[in-house]
Amino acid sequence: MLSSKFAVFHCAGIIVVSALAISQPCRAEDRTSPHATAQSTSSAWTVPDIDKLPDDVWGKTVRYGRDLITKTSSLIGPEVADVSRRFAGNNLDCQSCHSEAGTKEFGLPLVGVSADFPAYSARLGQVYTIEERIQGCMERSMNGKRLPPEGPEMTAMAAYLMFLSTGRPVGAKTPGRGSGWMPELDRAADPAKGRTVYANMCAACHGVNGEGQRTGTAGDAKGYVFPPLWGPDSYNDGAGMNRLIEAANFIHSNMPQGTTWNAPVLSPEDAWNVAAYIDSQPRPSMPGLDRDFPNKIEKPVDTAYGPYADGFSEEQHKFGPFAPIEASIKKLKELHDAQR
Repeated sequence: MLSSKFAVFHCAGIIVVSALAISQPCRAEDRTSPHATAQSTSSAWTVPDIDKLPDDVWGKTVRYGRDLITKTSSLIGPEVADVSRRFAGNNLDCQSCHSEAGTKEFGLPLVGVSADFPAYSARLGQVYTIEERIQGCMERSMNGKRLPPEGPEMTAMAAYLMFLSTGRPVGAKTPGRGSGWMPELDRAADPAKGRTVYANMCAACHGVNGEGQRTGTAGDAKGYVFPPLWGPDSYNDGAGMNRLIEAANFIHSNMPQGTTWNAPVLSPEDAWNVAAYIDSQPRPSMPGLDRDFPNKIEKPVDTAYGPYADGFSEEQHKFGPFAPIEASIKKLKELHDAQR
């Protein structure tokens, strides 16, 4: 549950009204199937029209923020001509994960997200801002470095996220957020079976070896038509997509290209297995992951790296089954609360 109060902060001269949202770690029973809320999402899912913004400083800033989401590799990627603007460490775009410039229902959308910040981060063990959340994406999903806190890129991204929350009540849930939910397996996901699913359903776009398909050629800063899913130009092992629950649900709701959450192509079992195959492949390593989640009982059950508080193996945390881990964590939390 969320408890909120208004907070006001300044972003490059723009006053932003947000919410101080203190959230508890997501539990399995809190996750809601998109199919169970079909009527509410279809009626509530609206995206403000960026083309209606005036061509003033605010409008230009918001549009630049959208460009940074859709053309990350061309604007701040590792191949841009201006070396000082090479902030991303791979040639992905933010919309490689946040589909359609962060506007697609259950495609990890950015709609409504600004009203959730500042918020408690279990990974950091403290309250953080939306700017700090963006920095986390830069360091993990983009395998890069932090943006200058007062720079135009940070200002524009924060402005775009605020714009996408236009008309959303502060602190209210936004139906259609996240990547959806499907039942977990009662066994470990199987990367070997996932390899077959990948070959049949994914390789034509993302490459036999997960290398993706370039828009142009290496070195031209034009990024990918279809992003790599592993290898040196992909997200690193600290990214959210390197967690099985996140990856499997995203794949089920969005893949292959053109899939929507209410008309999935893959079965849940195939989605779990192919996600396990993808996340078992080599990718860049982020240093210092052992410092994530200072309170280990707040660590998501599918975090693929230790240390852990629950005694289960890294293998089970990576591939499941997750129900035994969730039960163990629940007991640890009850014991912790009883000792307060």
